[in-house]
Amino acid sequence: MKVAADADRLRREGADVVDFGAGEPDFPTPQNIKQAAIAAIEANFTRYTNTSGTPELRAAICERHKQDFGTNYSAAECLVTVGGKHAIFNLVQALVNPGDEVIIPVPYWVTYKDVVNYAGGHCVFVDSDENNGFEVTAKMIERQLTPKTRLIIINSPSNPSGAVIEEAEFRRILELANQHNVYLMTDECYCHFVYDGKPFSIAAAPNAKDTVVVAGSLSKTYAMTGWRIGFALAPAPLITAMSKLQSHSTSNPTSIAQKAALEAMKGSQDSIPEMLAEYRKRRDFVVARLRQIPGVTIGTPKGAFYAYPNISVAYRSGRIKNSLDFAATLLADEHVAVVPGEAFGTNDHIRISYATSMKELERGLDRLHKFIEKVSA
Repeated sequence: MKVAADADRLRREGADVVDFGAGEPDFPTPQNIKQAAIAAIEANFTRYTNTSGTPELRAAICERHKQDFGTNYSAAECLVTVGGKHAIFNLVQALVNPGDEVIIPVPYWVTYKDVVNYAGGHCVFVDSDENNGFEVTAKMIERQLTPKTRLIIINSPSNPSGAVIEEAEFRRILELANQHNVYLMTDECYCHFVYDGKPFSIAAAPNAKDTVVVAGSLSKTYAMTGWRIGFALAPAPLITAMSKLQSHSTSNPTSIAQKAALEAMKGSQDSIPEMLAEYRKRRDFVVARLRQIPGVTIGTPKGAFYAYPNISVAYRSGRIKNSLDFAATLLADEHVAVVPGEAFGTNDHIRISYATSMKELERGLDRLHKFIEKVSA
């Protein structure tokens, strides 16, 4: 958000900014979803709903997840939230007490750390190796388990790295969670944007129901970032606790947005493969172009729509000290907005969102190439 604000300020001052910071699709919300919202307004569907979301939307979310991944949730095991981030916040607040430990692989999405800290929990970070594609394994997690561990957070496909955990490895992580009586939260924000193989949910595993919590979002899958609709799928007692918390914070998600979400769940899913095909094309271009920059290294993202290159070659001359300095100087000198890796727990990387046009990708990567050659000389 800070990157977006800085880039917007420069634009207002007349600068020609290329923005690689935004973590949102550049596609419009599908027409059928927009029309459902318009119909809701015209029908005066503008009053409070059930705090947990309308019964029909909760049922539709469960049915969509069943169709996509083979799970078996009921409406009592579903909570509709004000975006996927809200589902994660509610979960951590309901589950994590002061002193509890939460295992978080690095690099991590920025919100995890702060939400755990807000609850008084202790973040236990699991470092991954970029030479292995930032792969997270059960063995890596097992070494960090203690009697204080309350929750394991997994984000696959990953924001920011694009790493995807293979199903067999994910099942081993689930077995660990079951053995140690620890909850496993799977953040499925980018679950449909997987470039190789079929998307899956660990919640579909036979022994997952008592341990797994799904944090879901419509923001990326249906290009609905501003609509703010997410959901959680979890054991009913945990959903009840999260709903109680929600009743005293936001109350229900916006009624109109819920009607739009209902159409997203029940209507055509054709926009998803169309977006994925375009993201694949952009990913291949971005990775190839980054590898042309001397000293820059990057693995091939397996999912989501981010590239996470190692740009530490830019520190060689001493003019750039860290990723925060890199991002700030790049924006000031070349008017290219990226997110520093420091936000995600690493310091040698930047996150580039390729949820933008090919023209912008070409312009921005040319500027990035020029900048790195200049500061690393």
